[in-house]
Amino acid sequence: MAYLERSLTRSPMAGTIASRVPAPEVTSHFASFGAKSVSYKPHDVIYYQGDPADRIFEVGRGTVMLFKLLPDGRRQVVEVLGAGDIFGMPAGEEQDCTAETLTDACVHTLDLHQIEVSPDIQRQLTKCLITQMQHLHEHAVLLGRKSATERVASFLMHLVPDRGGNNCMGPVEDGLPDSRQVKLHMTRQEIADYLGLTIETVSRVISDMKRRGLITLERNDEIRLNRVCAVCQLTGKH
Repeated sequence: MAYLERSLTRSPMAGTIASRVPAPEVTSHFASFGAKSVSYKPHDVIYYQGDPADRIFEVGRGTVMLFKLLPDGRRQVVEVLGAGDIFGMPAGEEQDCTAETLTDACVHTLDLHQIEVSPDIQRQLTKCLITQMQHLHEHAVLLGRKSATERVASFLMHLVPDRGGNNCMGPVEDGLPDSRQVKLHMTRQEIADYLGLTIETVSRVISDMKRRGLITLERNDEIRLNRVCAVCQLTGKH
């Protein structure tokens, strides 16, 4: 059975939105400020909810998932981060969520006291966090207003970073195949937790898209969008 149709397993993903496709290592915004670099394997925990908030982190390579656990064990994936994204900014003395890698990853870290005494770091943080705030606004709309089909379609389109945005011009040429192969790095449970859905609902929507010929499930961790524009039209943005 293909990845999204089989029972829950742990498999390397996330990113751009699930899911982002793992990006190559980018020039670290933190590098010139003496950041330390740490390498992680898929599904390593960088920090737990409740750990001391004494550092700030930047994804240098790979994909990182942030999630919160409720007292009854339910989980909400609040953000999926790719290369260049910053996380771990504390609202208090403890981390308010858990950070876990979805792929092989390199993470750069700075101590909070380095940030407090450096206006240059603070300016760089502001630029990065404004962009990430816009992404969180989109996620809030997804969770609060979009249907199950719109949520799954939005997730899939985030795996195609050059399509579906406000300036998207559609396929390169009319009449040519409008397909895109994307690599997944999230389990079905992680996708459901990110979209605020159940596993059963995610599977139902995926099966419906497959039946309609919009997507093809190929390898265990890959999916082909057969008609990118048709999937994009299901996101609720048009």
